[in-house]
Amino acid sequence: MLSASSFLVSFSRSAEAYKNYTVGDSLGWYDSQEKPSVNYQKWASGKTFSLGDFLIFNTDTNHSVVLTYNFTTYKLCDYDNSVDNDTVQWSSSDPSNTATQQVTVAVPLLKEGPTYFFSGDYDGDQCRSGQHFMINVTHGQGLPKSLRDPSDESPGPTSAQSGDDEESTPDTIVPSNFNNPKEEMADDDDDHKDASDASVLLLFMGFKYLSCRRIFFILLLSCLY
Repeated sequence: MLSASSFLVSFSRSAEAYKNYTVGDSLGWYDSQEKPSVNYQKWASGKTFSLGDFLIFNTDTNHSVVLTYNFTTYKLCDYDNSVDNDTVQWSSSDPSNTATQQVTVAVPLLKEGPTYFFSGDYDGDQCRSGQHFMINVTHGQGLPKSLRDPSDESPGPTSAQSGDDEESTPDTIVPSNFNNPKEEMADDDDDHKDASDASVLLLFMGFKYLSCRRIFFILLLSCLY
């Protein structure tokens, strides 16, 4: 036996399920010249459209299905001058083809807010003949994973591998005296001091040698005279 609580849970889940709406119901998607009683705005009123729902357009190859988020494009019934990022033609007609074929076009609702639909063929004549309507798309459950744009799910940062770090790190050459520059400078000062002392000693020895020779010559001359 189904309890009241389980019934409420089941009802809640069914109420939150994504829905498919057949545009125009049994009349399909046509302009008023073919179906004089069509009123798509009246059909859309009172319905709740949410992300992930589908609109099903039953039409033929003589009519197109254009979705736009641009109100100006919608009012002008002009698909040819629309901007790519705010207007999509889900189905295009072929006026040159006399053999009209029935088609069914399923359009997912992918963006919240005002959304406009119209047929953009015959220079907008079908649109101006009643083949247009607007809806407001609510968030609802949000988009199912199957309809999400992969670019919206940015990957998280990845840690670099140790091997990559070693390859990307430049080699650093450190001088041998980097840790003790003062000691190296002290050694240089000692070398300069030793060289200076050696120069003074040589100069003194040379001076003494010259003095001895001078005294010898003086003594020699005094002996001769």
